[in-house]
Amino acid sequence: MKKMVVCFVVCCYIFIALVTPVMAAYKAEYRMSVVVEPTSPWGQGAQMFADLVKKRTDGRIVIKPYFRSELLAGKQTNEFLLLRQGAADFALGSTINWSPMVKELNLFSLPFLFHNEYQAVDALETGKVGKKVFNILNNKGVVALAWGENGFREITNSKRPINSPEDMQGLKIRIVGAPIFMDIFKALGADPVAMNWEEALSALRAGKVDGQENPVVSITVPYRLWEANKYITFWHYAIDPLIFAASKETWDALDRIDQEIISKAAREAANWQKNAAREGLTGSAGSLDILKKNGMEITLLTPEQFQAFKIKTKPVYDKWASDIGTDLVRAAEDAVQSVELKKAGKGKKINR
Repeated sequence: MKKMVVCFVVCCYIFIALVTPVMAAYKAEYRMSVVVEPTSPWGQGAQMFADLVKKRTDGRIVIKPYFRSELLAGKQTNEFLLLRQGAADFALGSTINWSPMVKELNLFSLPFLFHNEYQAVDALETGKVGKKVFNILNNKGVVALAWGENGFREITNSKRPINSPEDMQGLKIRIVGAPIFMDIFKALGADPVAMNWEEALSALRAGKVDGQENPVVSITVPYRLWEANKYITFWHYAIDPLIFAASKETWDALDRIDQEIISKAAREAANWQKNAAREGLTGSAGSLDILKKNGMEITLLTPEQFQAFKIKTKPVYDKWASDIGTDLVRAAEDAVQSVELKKAGKGKKINR
């Protein structure tokens, strides 16, 4: 009888061990990399994510955002590597900063792919292209959780209005350190200079570079770039999606329930963050009014002017499409064209 009781107790312990989630030794603090200031929609989205996770796990998971590339020693293109290695637990990262290590992310920097359509960006991210990109990241040791956004990238400078590729000649433009941007601006006749953002701010203010290219709501407004650059051209030449992500090493150490909590928090924060990044640029002129009030001269390209830039950069587009993968690029083009055709109410395919 005693042996039966012992066996029963042992069986109960085994059953409990099998059905109870294994609780890993959680860290006191999880580090999150963010390359910008906390006051921009990008930075605010990261903080919202951290706050939601802390609240919904009753403080068991504390994520601390490290802003201004603090974890990266100023080298923002190192972020994906640190995340993959587990040196950072989470990140709200730019596809541009990660593209030197994940060539497929250059898809979003193909010049003039999106034709000014936010709807096309959303369709691409939520469709098979976006899912494939997330799978690629996951296979490289980074768990993608949700799509955020930095926005369409517009160009500012201190010298003159930019209406045509000819206006780019000789302008010294700060670019992020991703090779595709070097190719684009060289094709347009500019003098591109790769540097990190903190360096760029000093260079712009000192007049060592003439201009830069970045989204309006996330960068131009919060960093008061009108203090260095008088002219801005809205050309929407590339989009800068952000990705809420976790290191696979960190992710695998979390139990399934906490993974679900974090995933949901990422989606909610991403939805808010993306809307904030587009505020004043979709249906209202709030952000444009801020630029005007602060003395910036705004150029909005006509369809013909837009086409001139697209033609000038087509060799770059074709070169990088081959490197990214023709199947992935073709699927992206189909997604973009589907939105454009639906909006135009036409059935004829658009040619690049």
